[in-house]
Amino acid sequence: MAKPKVGYSRRTLLKAGGAALAASTLPAPMLWAQDTKDIVLRQFGTGVSNLNDVAKKVKEDLGITLEMTALDSDSVTQRAATQPDSFDIADIEYWICKKVWPTGNLQAMDVSKIDNYDKIVGIFKSGKLTPETDIAQGTAPHTVGFIEEPGAKTFASEQTNWMTLIPTIYNADTLGIRPDLIGRPIDTWAELLNPEFKGKASILDISSIGIMDMAMVCEAMGEVAYGDKGNMTKEEIDKTIAIFMEAKKAGQFRAFWKSFDESVNLMASGEVVIQSMWSPAITAVKSRGIDCVYQPLKEGYRSWGGGLGLSSSLSGMELDAAYDYINWYLSGWVGGYLMRQGYYSAVPETSKEFMSENEWGYWFEGKPATDTITSPTGDTLAAAGDVRDGGDFYERMGSVACWNAVMDENQYMVRKWNEFIAA
Repeated sequence: MAKPKVGYSRRTLLKAGGAALAASTLPAPMLWAQDTKDIVLRQFGTGVSNLNDVAKKVKEDLGITLEMTALDSDSVTQRAATQPDSFDIADIEYWICKKVWPTGNLQAMDVSKIDNYDKIVGIFKSGKLTPETDIAQGTAPHTVGFIEEPGAKTFASEQTNWMTLIPTIYNADTLGIRPDLIGRPIDTWAELLNPEFKGKASILDISSIGIMDMAMVCEAMGEVAYGDKGNMTKEEIDKTIAIFMEAKKAGQFRAFWKSFDESVNLMASGEVVIQSMWSPAITAVKSRGIDCVYQPLKEGYRSWGGGLGLSSSLSGMELDAAYDYINWYLSGWVGGYLMRQGYYSAVPETSKEFMSENEWGYWFEGKPATDTITSPTGDTLAAAGDVRDGGDFYERMGSVACWNAVMDENQYMVRKWNEFIAA
């Protein structure tokens, strides 16, 4: 890997004894004079956050060349667990971390090197959004976010100085609907299996996520009473899959999607009117001028969170550059970009500086838009007076019922899931 031309972050400036210089020049990028070659960092993850605009911006600000590869969630998991020398940075979800961390392919990250650690939301540290918030079922990020010391293969029960991932992105997920084609209110997960939508429903084909959507539906229907949706027994898995198998055989589902683009095309075409969706997929459908809603449901949301992990083989100047990149990531520009797609930043406070008052009010505070709301690429998403689906940050993230999960019976669940998809 080539040696660096990298912009100074505040940390590297201080290490070089340039505190005064840091104060006077940041955030403008500078280059190490002693070496003009680029550092290249290889990052992979899902298409949700592996975005060309991020690579372009970090190149401008720090001089780092970020080579990104976007894969589906199952491929991300497999690569992180089996090909540690093929990447420098793994942009993965916390449920994936639960599968990957025991392999030793990622290295512990020193929180003292993270400039904005104290500003990271409580979800990723204590598990609580506010002191009064209940911790939802499933693989909550804080439960797999810390280890006791470098080299440990098991997770710590509370905050330590060593994180498995540095959190970046998260959201409260629900069902997407086409209100123009449905023509009536939708307020429960149970509607996904309503025969009214026979042949026009869809669910995502990623087992660790899809099983949680299934559980939300079965619980809403009153068909299964789970002890813990995020850690089902074999009997609970069997009941859940059986209910969806029956619906599949009755022709309920138009398709099962794995990628962001598939979900967008299914909804935009009108082939599907209700389905599992992700926030930017809703954004993409709306940007085509099509009415699409991320529908709040009375049972709450299924949530997920992601972060950046470092390959265990990363060292030296590349490791320093990776920390610089992560600190840059949390400094606000990326957070603002992601929040304009409907996600949340792990450090909302810095993201606010890169959003207009109208954008911050709409996306974070749940206020009516005072002017047109656009996506990061300029597509119109909302008009003046519109309000975000689900309300403000605390209302949405405070209504999380479960997190994407890896269960004790994961292998059994995956086998049953594959039987469902193949049937």
